[in-house]
Amino acid sequence: MSAPLHTFLFADLAGFTALTEAHGDEEAADLIALFCREVRQMLPDHGAQEVKTIGDELMIRTDSAADAVRLALRVVGEIGGRHGFPAVRAGLHTGPAVERGNDWFGATVNVASRVSRHATAGEVLLTEASRQAAADELGDIELAPRGPAQFKNVGQPVELWVVLPDEQSDERSPVEIDPVCRMAVIPERAFAAASHRDHTHHFCSQACADAFREDPERYV
Repeated sequence: MSAPLHTFLFADLAGFTALTEAHGDEEAADLIALFCREVRQMLPDHGAQEVKTIGDELMIRTDSAADAVRLALRVVGEIGGRHGFPAVRAGLHTGPAVERGNDWFGATVNVASRVSRHATAGEVLLTEASRQAAADELGDIELAPRGPAQFKNVGQPVELWVVLPDEQSDERSPVEIDPVCRMAVIPERAFAAASHRDHTHHFCSQACADAFREDPERYV
């Protein structure tokens, strides 16, 4: 009898270190709390359960890989990247795992964590195992091959896929990224702007604008 399969989703705030340095620990902690609270509100819709938080990272488990993909898309698209909030990234992997107490352990969990850290801001990455597990239930969600990645302490390269965004589903105003704190900023609502190397950068606060003007090469 084969072991049951679980899909683990890790999601975190991209550029969190830069955000903390620019805005301080208290504001960063408030953003983490808001991020976790909003993700938790989505979990019941996708049959998902929170396992734990690790700093700015949430670990989530589902029985369905397709549900995990849909949840990841919502977390990245609806929470991350809106004005005044950093981009979010997510990674998934599917396989057997061992539950002890209120936590989960095993190679599947380790790979899922590494996949999420391999993702870039605003990206959902999943492994070939998750793609196969979700393939019959993804509907119109499109994937593109990212190629193999070699992760520390993982013997074989892991084949990755990226979820392609649905351009028609996002009706929000286009955002840019504050180069200092990595916060998303709608240009029309930016606190300040500055040009450097023929590009206009937008800032969420006067502090970020001042830091950029003092040493732009540090941030571009």
